[in-house]
Amino acid sequence: MKTIVFAYSEFGCIGIEALAAAGYDVQAVFTYPDDPRDAGFYRSVAQTCIEYDIPAYIYEDTHFTLIQNIAPDYIFSFYYRSLISDQVLALARKGAYNIHGSLLPDYRGRAPVNWVLVNGETRTGVTLHHMVSRADAGDIVAQVPVDIAYEDTAYSLQRKLLVAAEALFKTQLPLIAQGKAARITQDISKGRYFGRRGPEDVKIDWSKPAEAVRNLIRAVTVPYPGAFTEVNGRKFMIWSADIDKKTSEKLGIIASISPLIIACGQGAIVVKCAQFDDGLPLSGKQLALEYSLKIGQKFTP
Repeated sequence: MKTIVFAYSEFGCIGIEALAAAGYDVQAVFTYPDDPRDAGFYRSVAQTCIEYDIPAYIYEDTHFTLIQNIAPDYIFSFYYRSLISDQVLALARKGAYNIHGSLLPDYRGRAPVNWVLVNGETRTGVTLHHMVSRADAGDIVAQVPVDIAYEDTAYSLQRKLLVAAEALFKTQLPLIAQGKAARITQDISKGRYFGRRGPEDVKIDWSKPAEAVRNLIRAVTVPYPGAFTEVNGRKFMIWSADIDKKTSEKLGIIASISPLIIACGQGAIVVKCAQFDDGLPLSGKQLALEYSLKIGQKFTP
């Protein structure tokens, strides 16, 4: 079962490990240089390849011939960040498969873990599906649902999805090898597509309800760059917050110092952890005292 893998992040590592455990012969892995921001949070695909004695490459067009010469039975994609060309997919004699971090057809596209939290979803999951030229649009092999808790952040939800993906690989990889895996037509008209998130997407809009502001904060907290706002001309990142529904202050106004409460379009958030761009992450109460924040001051987008 000659196999080629395109992979990145922790999903890439567990995918390679699962393929090895299921008896697939992984002959090459294509990945990206490790992002220093991921250090301490996610394992390295390149390091996993060293452990399993698998050649690893950064994909270039010249590698097409390498894949062609290997003549793979299977191609797998585990959180690889680019679409794989039809020309490459066509080289997989028995199928090409991808793992996606949502319950397809909903939340196709980039950053599904972040988007489900931003949108306040209470359920997501992982999907193993056939790869086609369109992102996350191929026939579905199997899915595992995952509940989203109120306390979940993007990181904790990612850990839940990793556990679900491991279970999915354990049951489905042997079935794929035996030619017995299910193939369910996916109707993408019943789901939504979300694109890449950029710097503008992490600015806090204080006109939104407190729940929406808190959802943004937990969707992009550590190890992501963090949701930010501005006060007194200084960038202010908020890493965690709770909701206070009682405040009657106008949006963006500091309603309390201890605890630090900021009014939203509806309700308010209680800042649990935040920092100025040149300072340390501190409790909301300590930040307010250290930087002389005052009731009535206004945060701006």
